[in-house]
Amino acid sequence: MQENLVISLSLPFVFVCGAAIGSFLNVVVYRVPAGLSVVYPPSHCPYCLHRLGMRENIPILGWIICRGRCRCCDSKIDIRYLLVEVLSAVIFCLVFLKFGYSIVTPFYWLLLSWLIVLGLIDLDTYTLPNSILKSGLVIGIAFQAILGFKNGELGHTIFISLASAWLGLILLDIIRIIASFALQVEAMGDGDPKLTAMIGVWLGWKYLLLSIFLACLIGAITGIFSGKLNQRQIIPFGPFLAIGALLTVFWGNEIIFRYVKLFFPYS
Repeated sequence: MQENLVISLSLPFVFVCGAAIGSFLNVVVYRVPAGLSVVYPPSHCPYCLHRLGMRENIPILGWIICRGRCRCCDSKIDIRYLLVEVLSAVIFCLVFLKFGYSIVTPFYWLLLSWLIVLGLIDLDTYTLPNSILKSGLVIGIAFQAILGFKNGELGHTIFISLASAWLGLILLDIIRIIASFALQVEAMGDGDPKLTAMIGVWLGWKYLLLSIFLACLIGAITGIFSGKLNQRQIIPFGPFLAIGALLTVFWGNEIIFRYVKLFFPYS
């Protein structure tokens, strides 16, 4: 009871931190594909280069106060900036509510932040930057090493995480070949298998498989209802992998449990 009270009292702080991280993620999504520094220059209007003041830089509230427009040139500021900040804040709170004051909480904040960035960059540019994928992979290995050391299974944990990364690479390459043959167009980019490798390191082979299944399911439904599959238009797969992994982090155990009960009721 007392622990729940402490978590509830901490939620506003977690929300604010998540929104602040979301503001930074917006910078990363915009600057990394353009080859720009994410640190300098400070946040500014991309049209008139007006440097944002303190009030304009407040996560979520800054966009609302300015009514979605630059204070100097009145250029429209995309509402996605606001939505990413809100999404990050909500995700941070959900992770905190699920895992509490646990060692995995800050790491899952990192993982889901990486997934937001990669999903949005792929949506914008149809690319997945190697720099972000590699850093996510390295931190994922460090995360598994900490868990393995804590549980006294360091070698085994590292082996499983690396094997899961390899499995992700192989599976996505197979899916890419089959989908490209069926659609008669290149179905995926080279970055998608690397993203699944990163997810495999973080989540392990079992949850990797669930993430890929959810990504394929959501991607297929989206493609059918949008008509892009019939028109053989390019659909970035990175956002679906990010959504699949996100759903798995929160509800992976429940989904697998219900799957086993449905198809193997007597096991």
